[in-house]
Amino acid sequence: MRLILAILLPFVVFFTINRPFQGIFCLLLQITLIGWLPAAIWAVYALGQYNTDKKIRNMQRPN
Repeated sequence: MRLILAILLPFVVFFTINRPFQGIFCLLLQITLIGWLPAAIWAVYALGQYNTDKKIRNMQRPN
């Protein structure tokens, strides 16, 4: 679901992964039509990094 959101509304993804300042900057980039594609790519990349970081944290957690 977040992947679809990253393509349609890239700035919202940053707020869902607790990165509000990047979300504001992404919104400013997204306002221009030319900036929409870089904003979407950035949001997809950040979402992938967030998922990877979450998996690493889960693996490092002692059982």
